[in-house]
Amino acid sequence: MQQTRAVELGTGLFVLLGMGALFFLTTQTTGGDDFDASDVFEVEARFTNVGSLKRRAPVAMAGVTIGRVTSVEFDPDSLEAVVKFVIESRYSQIPDDSDASILTAGLLGSQYIGLQPGGSDIYLEDGSEILFTQSAVVLENLIGRFLVRDGDDSDGGSD
Repeated sequence: MQQTRAVELGTGLFVLLGMGALFFLTTQTTGGDDFDASDVFEVEARFTNVGSLKRRAPVAMAGVTIGRVTSVEFDPDSLEAVVKFVIESRYSQIPDDSDASILTAGLLGSQYIGLQPGGSDIYLEDGSEILFTQSAVVLENLIGRFLVRDGDDSDGGSD
């Protein structure tokens, strides 16, 4: 009887610690606001697929957060996703031919916009649109392509 009680308490404590660890990880990996700027300018980019990009996702350049996504909407005319984001005004010398990619933080992390600088002498300003974009890589699509390709190669290997 006493041994059963000890096992139940140990199991309960283990489950409680596990839930606490999950809560800690959730709060540490989401919503980390290191961007709080009052002087910003808004930029727009269009993507064929934004994956799971969300409002308030970081906008980074060279690994440094320089902005935040303000909206992700669907344009029914062009059948593209329109992403609007703000960039801190102190980063006003970003060339207007820079490209925007939707990247993933880690293997299964949240998605963010990564900017790569172009070479133009004209800079992004409020209301600019980034024309060079690279959509999100959707893990499910990659796995599906791999499985289909692997299935095609299993016909004996003769070409």
